[in-house]
Amino acid sequence: MAAPIAYSLIATDLDGTLLRGDDTLSDRSLAALARVADAGAQHLVVTGRPAPRVRPLLDDLGATGLAVCGQGAQVYDAGADRLLWSITLDRELAETALGKIEAEVGQVYAAVDQDGVDGLTLIEPGYLMPHPTLPAVRVDRRDELWGESISKVLLRHPHLSDDELAATARSVVGSLATVTMSGPGTVELQPCGITKATGLALAAEHLGLRPADTIAFGDMPNDIPMFDWAGHGVAMANAHPELKAVADEVTLSNEDDGIAVVLERLLGGVAQYGPLTLSIEP
Repeated sequence: MAAPIAYSLIATDLDGTLLRGDDTLSDRSLAALARVADAGAQHLVVTGRPAPRVRPLLDDLGATGLAVCGQGAQVYDAGADRLLWSITLDRELAETALGKIEAEVGQVYAAVDQDGVDGLTLIEPGYLMPHPTLPAVRVDRRDELWGESISKVLLRHPHLSDDELAATARSVVGSLATVTMSGPGTVELQPCGITKATGLALAAEHLGLRPADTIAFGDMPNDIPMFDWAGHGVAMANAHPELKAVADEVTLSNEDDGIAVVLERLLGGVAQYGPLTLSIEP
């Protein structure tokens, strides 16, 4: 077995963090995660994607453990293909929140992630998926979004930036929902009080691990609660300024194997990839 690593739990976001822009993992990242496993640490995906959209990636990784999905609203057991824990967003509250947002900014385009391991992503007319590789079902009318239990609502505005839309949503939604910004074109409403830290804490407790045992990697403001919870937070070079401001360090971008760079350093370096490069936030 390899030498022990300083952290027993490696929590990674997916989009903009572990995954490259084409939704793939580099050989270097895969090798680093394999070495982490050999050293006795556990890798935990912590993502905004719902469980059904994460399952194919976990299959490719050969992962049979836990994953935190749906911005912390789901703890998924990949080996058993079941949710150990989930919480849904009340659909009436979601509609009310959406109405309050549109009263301020005009029409937005909405989508929902249904709850469950086989839940669908439904998108209303005008909504464009930020990740075109992810499957979605288009409905004819907004009211069709609310037919089944949902874990979150995804919003896009035809003109406002993500930061502007998220700020306005937070100012009017109040306790109806938690507002997050998780990537380009991705402002979301999820159950009030639920964040990535919620699911991460539950998964870590299940694994018998603590915040001090955890190093977390991310790129967007929705990763801030995860950084606040974890013992060490690493932002990608491509990360949103709000996340960089609270990170313990900043590594290279997702395209440049930033996670692998940090893991290699923690494991003592990997000669075949040359010297390690890291930038530290003051």
